[in-house]
Amino acid sequence: MRTPLIAGNWKMNGSTELVEAFGQAFSSAVLPNSLEAAIFPPYPYLGAARAAFAESPLALGAQTLNPHPAGAHTGEVSGPMLREFGVQYALVGHSERRQLYRESDEQVHERLLAALEVDIVPVLCVGESLAERDAGHTLQVVLHQVGYVMSRLEPAQRERVIIAYEPVWAIGTGRTATPEQAQEVMAGIRAYLAEFDRGLADGLRLLYGGSMNAGNAAELLAQPDIDGGLVGGASLKVDDFLAICQSAG
Repeated sequence: MRTPLIAGNWKMNGSTELVEAFGQAFSSAVLPNSLEAAIFPPYPYLGAARAAFAESPLALGAQTLNPHPAGAHTGEVSGPMLREFGVQYALVGHSERRQLYRESDEQVHERLLAALEVDIVPVLCVGESLAERDAGHTLQVVLHQVGYVMSRLEPAQRERVIIAYEPVWAIGTGRTATPEQAQEVMAGIRAYLAEFDRGLADGLRLLYGGSMNAGNAAELLAQPDIDGGLVGGASLKVDDFLAICQSAG
C-alpha cells in the first residue's frame, strides 16, 4: 500500500498567525493513521512552523531549493540550510518556477539531485498548459518532464522521488481536471515508470495538484493511481486543509 500524502503549498502567502493556527488545529486533529501531511510555507516561516508543528503530525516542506550547497548566490537557499530547519520535502519543477523563473528541465534535475543529497524527499512537479492539452499533447508533455529527470537517476534514487501532476490550466483558476482526466494521466505516468521497473511503478507515490479542495478531494483521491494531493489555495484555510486530509482516509 502506498501511503497517502497531502501537501499544502502556500506559495508567497501566509503569516505567523496562520502558522500558529495550523499548529494548534493539527495538534488536536484526528487524521487517518496511514496519512502523511505536510505544509510548504515561504522560507521566513520555516522556523516558526517547525516550532508550531512540533506536537502535530504536520511535516515541513520547502517550495524550491538552490542546487548548490553554499556560495555566492544572493537570495537563494540551499539544501543543507533546509535540513537544519527539519525540512523533509521540497518541490522541484513547479509550473510557476518553470514559467515565471524560466527553470529548465536540467535545472529541475539539478535541484532534485540537491534535495536527494541531503535526504530531502523531492516532489517533482509536472503538467501541461491548456494549449498543450487542447492539442492532444498532454501525455507527451508530462512524460517528457518525468522522463528527463527519471532517466538520469540511479534506480535507488528513483525510488525516493514523489511525482505531482498539476495541469497548469487548473492551478489557481478554479478549474479542476475531472477525476477521470486526472486518473488517465496518473495511469500514463505509472505505466511509463514500469518501463524502468515494475516495483518502482507500483510503489512510487503520485499526487494530484490543480485546485484540489474540500469539495472535490474525496472523489479525486478515490482514483486508483492518485496517492494524495498538492494543494494550493485550500491549504491556506485550516478547516479546508483538515477536511482534505481527513478525506484521504
